[in-house]
Amino acid sequence: MNAASVQRVWALTFLLAAWAALLSMGLASILRTAPLPSSGWPEPARPQPVVPPRGAIYAADGTPLALSLQNGDRVYPMGSLAGQVVGYVKGKRDPESGRINTAGELEAGQAGAERAMEGRLSRAGDVYLTIDPALQTFAEEALWKGVEASGAEWGTAIVMETKSGRLLAVANAPAFDPGAPRGAPGDDPRLTNYAFERLIEPGSTMKALTAATLLQAGAARMDDVVDAPMRRKVADRTIRDVVRHPPRLSLAQVLAYSSNVGMSTFAERLDARTLTGYHRKLHLYDADLLPGFRVWAPLYRPPEQVGEVELANLSFGQGLSVTPLHLAAAFNTLANDGVYVPPALVEPVGGPRTERVFRPEVARELRAVLSEFNAPRARLRGYDLGGKTGTAQISTGRGYEDSETYAALYAGFVPAGQPRVTVLVVLYRPQTSIFGSKVAAPIFREIAARALAYWGVPPASVRLGSGE
Repeated sequence: MNAASVQRVWALTFLLAAWAALLSMGLASILRTAPLPSSGWPEPARPQPVVPPRGAIYAADGTPLALSLQNGDRVYPMGSLAGQVVGYVKGKRDPESGRINTAGELEAGQAGAERAMEGRLSRAGDVYLTIDPALQTFAEEALWKGVEASGAEWGTAIVMETKSGRLLAVANAPAFDPGAPRGAPGDDPRLTNYAFERLIEPGSTMKALTAATLLQAGAARMDDVVDAPMRRKVADRTIRDVVRHPPRLSLAQVLAYSSNVGMSTFAERLDARTLTGYHRKLHLYDADLLPGFRVWAPLYRPPEQVGEVELANLSFGQGLSVTPLHLAAAFNTLANDGVYVPPALVEPVGGPRTERVFRPEVARELRAVLSEFNAPRARLRGYDLGGKTGTAQISTGRGYEDSETYAALYAGFVPAGQPRVTVLVVLYRPQTSIFGSKVAAPIFREIAARALAYWGVPPASVRLGSGE
């Protein structure tokens, strides 16, 4: 090695030693000035807890009704479709975008399925409702139009699958979009699911169930006849009819003319325990009709408090307050050949807990009569539809005498011969007419017409020609 090479080696060695000295001085300075934890070593960064996204809510066919985005926003892609059934969650609203951001602000679901299924949704589990989006659309559009035309305060329409009890549509008016600005519960009428959260008296729709009870108990036949003046006294009360009719009526004619006098006269063949016993079998007293969901409990008298006046009132739908859902499920028993099936809103439904209430021939005989004497505005040319109208006077604290508040109802089958669904329509405080035959029946007919077209059921009058 020559002298130049030796000098280069020494120079490199010196530079390395100087760099090491400077590095050690800097590290020592950092260690002297930086605060140390009690352990003497810096703690590693703690990972933030991962909040699982809220589960989605879908209709029966997979249509998304409620979704959570990655940024935590809860969105409702179908807008007002089944809005009160889906419900909403409470979170912060972005004033610029209008979106509800529930990330870190999520509270339990405030209504509908968002509340009822909170346990599953909060664990990122998805929920499938029994709602059919097409039938829900048909029911909502018909109901909203009918409520506007009648000037009703609110309305609801239920479409219940006959055999399974699935709620294929639960429409409410006024409409509600869960993603839109809203008022406080109790102040904003759009938030209420009137099908579940309001009590009504069944009115004359109950006459069909009373007639079925009479037939089932062997207390009457359809061709039995009673005296039926336009009014009669029961104890200190007067029962009146509205529609003019012959002075003597068969049980079938009592249904046709919707006679309070005739039905209350037939009901004297039953005792209070028998009539209320069938009400119980029809789950009209059930305080937990749809487990998990908020459904108001009925108001009723126990049998020991049902005297002759109360028995007469019950026979034609007064003195008992139930939700529209209770009434729809009870009426569906006639559609289902006398077998009660509980309503269901969440899939999978599985095997329903059924209970036979009436003999099949009793239910079929009732459907035949209700089809033959169906209200004109509920009829659909080429199709066999049947049902019962109702005009329910709402009792005040002073009884019925001074009440001017009414609910108009129609409960029917689509089709009447072999029902596929039961449809119930309720309008509360309609202004143009209080009669279900005038304001509720047309809504039923529109729902039935669109449902039959959706299912591809042709009218009976259609005859295909050669080659078609």
